[in-house]
Amino acid sequence: MTEPQPLAAAPADHPLLAAIRARTPARLMLARLGGSFTTRVQVGLRQDHAAAMDAVWRDVVPQADWGAAFCSQWGVLETSSAAATKEEYIRRPDLGRVLSAAAAADVAAGCRAGADLQIVIGDGLSANAAVLQVPALLPLLAESARTRGWSLGRLIFVRHCRVGILNAIGEILGPRVAVLLIGERPGLQTAESLSAYLAFQPAPGQTDAQRNVVSNIHAAGTPPARAAERIVALAADMMRCSTSGPAIKERLVPQVAAPPVIPT
Repeated sequence: MTEPQPLAAAPADHPLLAAIRARTPARLMLARLGGSFTTRVQVGLRQDHAAAMDAVWRDVVPQADWGAAFCSQWGVLETSSAAATKEEYIRRPDLGRVLSAAAAADVAAGCRAGADLQIVIGDGLSANAAVLQVPALLPLLAESARTRGWSLGRLIFVRHCRVGILNAIGEILGPRVAVLLIGERPGLQTAESLSAYLAFQPAPGQTDAQRNVVSNIHAAGTPPARAAERIVALAADMMRCSTSGPAIKERLVPQVAAPPVIPT
């Protein structure tokens, strides 16, 4: 009697492998030769690791990455955290949570205070995410906010940014709700994933426990249209309840995927 072939050693087009991989982007049952991955798998791992590293160390240049027309349309105010360089930003997360003195003055002078919704963009740990996801997500957010009759603050871009920058923005501008669109720490599955952190009336001393987040925003995760719906719904609940954090619960409709077809 022939011994069954181990699935990990099965051909790449094996129907059961195809069914499993259709359900998840995770690296499962990778091809091996002996005790090692195949050359193709090794090269793929190194390629994705390099993309993740590049996403962390790359700088966002709004005029080049989003274009002059985009920056003009949205009136982008470019600022920076107190981290002067990318190296300092990586070593000192605390500096990424506060604005530089010059940036704080620019925000106070150049932005309207008391907006219903203040949108901030941060490079975070993936410049690629900010560059690729923001142009699709931002117009959807703005249109939905205007449909609800909300006032929008001037769009702010913060270089070398951490999530805590929401507190610094809130202290200066006092919006009802602030949302930070920031690049997530990249992994081997994607280096293009964005998160949206929201806070009601952010102010110094607030922590992540007082914020809500919509994460994994990219084409293979939460698509921009769905992310915009979720972000605006959270912001509306925050305004209605005058709070953010665990008291605000998303009312998500479960999206049930069809079961995989397992060959017999």
